[in-house]
Amino acid sequence: MMTSPLSARRRTPRQPRHMQPHRRRRYPEEQRLEMPKPTQKAVRVIPLGGFEEVGRNMMVIEYGDDRLIIDIGLRFPEEDTPGIDFIIPNISYLRGKEKTIHGIFITHGHYDHMGALPYLLRDLGNPPVYTTALTRGMILKRQEDFPDSPKPQIHLLKKGDPTPMRLDPFIIEHFHVNHNIPDSIGLAIKTPIGTIVHTCDFKFDFKPVGDEPADLQKIAEIGSRGVLCLLSDSTGAEHPGYSLSESVIMENLDPIFKNAEGRVIMATFASLIGRLQQGFLLAEKYGRKVAIDGYSMKANVEVARALGHLKIPQGMLVDVRDAEKIDPKRVAVFCTGAQGEARAVLMRIANREHRFITLHPNDTVIFSSSIVPGNERQVQYLKDAVMRQGAHVFHYRMMDIHASGHAYAEDLKLMLALVKPRFLVPIHGQYSMLKTHAELAETMGIPRENVAVGFNGAIIEVGHDKIQVRREKAPAQYVFVDGLGVGDVKEIVLRDRQQMAGDGMFVIIAVVDTHAGKVKGSPDVISRGFVYLKESQQLLREARDLVRNNIEGHAQRAQQQPNWMHVKESIKEELGRFLFEKTQRRPMVLPVIIEV
Repeated sequence: MMTSPLSARRRTPRQPRHMQPHRRRRYPEEQRLEMPKPTQKAVRVIPLGGFEEVGRNMMVIEYGDDRLIIDIGLRFPEEDTPGIDFIIPNISYLRGKEKTIHGIFITHGHYDHMGALPYLLRDLGNPPVYTTALTRGMILKRQEDFPDSPKPQIHLLKKGDPTPMRLDPFIIEHFHVNHNIPDSIGLAIKTPIGTIVHTCDFKFDFKPVGDEPADLQKIAEIGSRGVLCLLSDSTGAEHPGYSLSESVIMENLDPIFKNAEGRVIMATFASLIGRLQQGFLLAEKYGRKVAIDGYSMKANVEVARALGHLKIPQGMLVDVRDAEKIDPKRVAVFCTGAQGEARAVLMRIANREHRFITLHPNDTVIFSSSIVPGNERQVQYLKDAVMRQGAHVFHYRMMDIHASGHAYAEDLKLMLALVKPRFLVPIHGQYSMLKTHAELAETMGIPRENVAVGFNGAIIEVGHDKIQVRREKAPAQYVFVDGLGVGDVKEIVLRDRQQMAGDGMFVIIAVVDTHAGKVKGSPDVISRGFVYLKESQQLLREARDLVRNNIEGHAQRAQQQPNWMHVKESIKEELGRFLFEKTQRRPMVLPVIIEV
């Protein structure tokens, strides 16, 4: 286990060096920009997403009435959100504060960090966006799908540029980190009371493919100046050891490409540029043409290639429509769908619904991604469907053909040792991940009271000598994107969808003679996902009688014409109770009364 200099210092009553006043030389960048004068105010760290979940990352850094935003990401729907396209952060806390937002920093090009920009940029007042070249290209490419959204004002952060940026009262520096997409950065934000370091999603990879190693020298330099608080990625905290290098994945993919008797079909995340680069290198090595399929993957390849982050030999790319015409031993297909998404490319291939690609017994299918929590069942179905057609399947549980982009336990310890923060806020991940990261920090000599484990909407206040989670909190409920609607699907609508998906729907339509107070004829019944009508005649007769008696009973008791809204509510309650007693199911009951 790594021995921390912090833990050694705790054996004496003397304060650790990083908690003492600093007597040091001024670094060149500080000479160019005068540091803000310290005050007694605290910095507030407010996560509006990304805590107690994986995805939907958004962080507000606040000092007085001045604010920065780090990332505006989305989360993909799961089984309990039927019909939803995306889940995005709730920005109610920032309503009326738009003019105090000095900038939005996007740390990398994954949708869970930048995907909600088109939906929220206008409501945030369209502040300037700061990011690196690849991320800028991906943002602008995606912007083409949102012509009604304001165009982002993007300012480029250049790799290795040592010049800090001043957005009063903040001074911001960026540093290169490894993730599973190039051009990922962390941020060091100087505030009037100290420096806040945000790692972004990161890992340490000393032999990356298609990228450079993380800038440890810069990170250590920032740490040597004194860091008040570290906000550090926790997604991989529960994994012991160090995260795998992409070079290991390359070594394991090599024999798969080499020994494949037919086509190689590799499915991965659309934004996993490094993995795609490995695929192109191996395809070149073994004489294969490459077809790419999947809208987002094609867009990302186009952007990454134009910026030099993807090296593709001339003439290697072929149209997916021609993939079936080439000798199977001379073609590879890179596509989306490794998570079992219903309409993604690999699922359409597995279900024989793809227009141009059909699986053959000698094909090799590579799932080069880990399974996102909640997708296990869909992925298992997908693997089964592929293997039933005789194709060979390789996935990350069989061998190391996917490396996480997130720091494991020893990487997190190394970051703590480099930065030497006074306080720690674990970010990004489920509660167990945040808590495990907090426990790792204790082993590195950071006192328990100096670590704040937050939640979405938490207002974490960082002062000179104290960190605390305040009792009040910001709104952070889910905001659902459904088609063209943003936020118009509320929890009650989602519950209705869940109910219909679980026990179906029972619609009963009654035509009422309002003068006589009688039901004309027999009420019509529509059942969807509840019972098969032809086999449930007795149940339907009793349901019709119940509705008829309810309506005519209300009509007889009413002095004047009955309140039909109250009658519908009464039918809904009584009929729902009856159907549950008879079937032990709770369909959505929709009574319809037509007055004649």
